[in-house]
Amino acid sequence: MTTLSTPVLDGNALARRNAWITPLELAALGAIWGASFLFMRVAAHDFGAFALVVVRLGLGSLVLLPFLWRARRQFASRALWGKLALIGAINSAIPFILFAWAAQRAPAGVGAITNAMTVLFTALVGFMFFGEKIGTQRAIALFTGFAGVVVLASGKVAGASIGWAVLAGCAASFLYGIGINLVRRHLTGLPPAAVAAATLGVSTLLTLPFAIATWPAHAIPLKSWGCAALLGVLCTGLAFVMYYRLIARIGASRASTVTYLIPVFGVAWAWMLLDEPLTWTMAISAALILGSVAMSQRPAVGRPDASRAEGKRA
Repeated sequence: MTTLSTPVLDGNALARRNAWITPLELAALGAIWGASFLFMRVAAHDFGAFALVVVRLGLGSLVLLPFLWRARRQFASRALWGKLALIGAINSAIPFILFAWAAQRAPAGVGAITNAMTVLFTALVGFMFFGEKIGTQRAIALFTGFAGVVVLASGKVAGASIGWAVLAGCAASFLYGIGINLVRRHLTGLPPAAVAAATLGVSTLLTLPFAIATWPAHAIPLKSWGCAALLGVLCTGLAFVMYYRLIARIGASRASTVTYLIPVFGVAWAWMLLDEPLTWTMAISAALILGSVAMSQRPAVGRPDASRAEGKRA
């Protein structure tokens, strides 16, 4: 009797497949998260920050809900949900609102560039509050990144200052840095996609009263509804699934390299589709910030796994 067997990839074949699939997935994820700033730029003016964010959070949590349902037994503790609410506010609700607020006041590329500071802020928060060593290399990287922020904040677009929008984006990235450290210490062992579903769902409830109170009285154009839907379904829900799949396959350190791609795509999408200008201050600040991120993730001498800061999406 002849039996049919499913071909199994050996280690070398799997490595060859991953060698070309992984860069494509990283590029796709960078393009998606870079587009989130484009969608916010278009929709924030019609929705307002709170209304746009509640739509984004709600749709994102619905996409990820099956992961939470599958792991529901691990989320039965009331104390755990208190932690999820706090982390959801710090890691999702408030940063999303800050980025949406900034999108009303500055080009999409500005938010994308400040988002790259998340990696540096993660290291800084770990040093300031959790006793992690930062080292000379990361200290230099932090100063370089902050110099990039100063350059970006000093710039103007169409004669208008963007300093407050830069400050909002940096505040959001700082909160991401706090959130990443809290997740590492308080939610370890739980399925990441289920944690994301829970924090997004709780964040939806936290922001809902503010969204209702500030919901626009005018009709929202279909284009803005489409951008809000893409922001929630694609850039939040589906992108999280892609990100966690990458982490499971190649590890958090390699997956975090998507951080370098987000500003590139964010600026490119805004330039191509919104005709937003590319300024020298944006170019210089992006070079300083991305260079500092690259420096912070290089292994220190004698510590081959010294860099563990994860990249973060908007």
